[in-house]
Amino acid sequence: MKKIFDKMFGQYRGLRRELYVLFWGKAATNMGAMIWPMLTLILSNKLGMDAGEIAKITISMGIVQFPVNLIGGKLADHCNKKKLIVVCDLVTVICYLTAAFLPVSMTQILLFFTAGVFQTMENPSYDALVADLSTTENREKAYSLIYLGLNLGLILAPSIGGILFQNHLGLAYAIDGLTTLSSTILILLFIKDITPVQEAENVYEKARDRQSTWQILSGQKVILFFLICWAVYEFSYAQFNFLIPLNMESLYGGKGAVYFGFMTSLNGLVVIIGTPLLTKWAAGLGDVDKLLIGQILVSVSLAMYRFIQGIIPMYYVSMVLFTIGEIMTTLGSYPYLTRRIPASHRGRISSVSNIFLGASMYSSQWLIGGVLKTGTVMTAWQCVTGAGILGIVFYVLLAGADRKSYPLLYRK
Repeated sequence: MKKIFDKMFGQYRGLRRELYVLFWGKAATNMGAMIWPMLTLILSNKLGMDAGEIAKITISMGIVQFPVNLIGGKLADHCNKKKLIVVCDLVTVICYLTAAFLPVSMTQILLFFTAGVFQTMENPSYDALVADLSTTENREKAYSLIYLGLNLGLILAPSIGGILFQNHLGLAYAIDGLTTLSSTILILLFIKDITPVQEAENVYEKARDRQSTWQILSGQKVILFFLICWAVYEFSYAQFNFLIPLNMESLYGGKGAVYFGFMTSLNGLVVIIGTPLLTKWAAGLGDVDKLLIGQILVSVSLAMYRFIQGIIPMYYVSMVLFTIGEIMTTLGSYPYLTRRIPASHRGRISSVSNIFLGASMYSSQWLIGGVLKTGTVMTAWQCVTGAGILGIVFYVLLAGADRKSYPLLYRK
């Protein structure tokens, strides 16, 4: 057993101490992540909204978050990232704990959304901090570790959330608040040094303080194309928290929340087992290769829903494939981005990437919500399948363009 454990997790030894604190901070926060996976079901089952109305609510939330992302990115590159994370977390905690004492209503949803805005603002700081605290060589392992922590808490949280969904939703909000508070305390007490790692700089990461974010992106068209590819992936991935729970509810009514909670917990379990194994297995693969594999697996897993309606065991097979694809995308995406952009712009370009992903997620919910209003679930799944095929084609094109634009990254 010790040998197996060492083989899986020994690769994470030797990272900066602060990365381990961020790992536990992410784990603690997500142990209480019970509301976000259930948001679609809360709006549908508790507040009586249809798919179109739910899409309008989530899109409205997303529009507000776009400028917040830009503000968060700017602050990440010019302020103390640790302090920014702590302040944003404290506002989030206050919102969650206040919502816990309110009845299910739009006021409660508004507090949840406000908490989400401040979590959005801190995200570029988290992403940039992981890059700052890692080297070019161990960046996959650093992001893999944080992703592992993020999902460690998700093993039980969605299942417990599904159980609390019917009669004790306020308790779920309270747990969200308290776990976020514990994460904040960990970061406040144990992260002391956030000085970026000093190393022989990858030429593409050389700081360009005098250039704006747009100048960086307009001068590197391949990065813009990568963001488009990632956004197309997100169009499909977003159905995890939108079309799948709606599909479960249409098939099973109130029990759909329980099934979806179990599926989300399986997602977290596969991440815990699969992330260290795939990190080791994929160490020799290029960033774009990982992204292409991830797109293929996510696309196949979602296309399966055209054929597996009502076959419960197959939902879990699909979720395993989906999660492996998600892991591969995680291992490829942020390392891809941070190796090709100046270190001086990590926070700002992280915020731009979040805007691309958010725009894709919310537009996909709007489009799929419209399809469900006028068509059937099967039609919606056909649209998702088409988006997945488009994503695969885009990543194939990216592979050739990237090799031409960043040849030094392909020298061994």
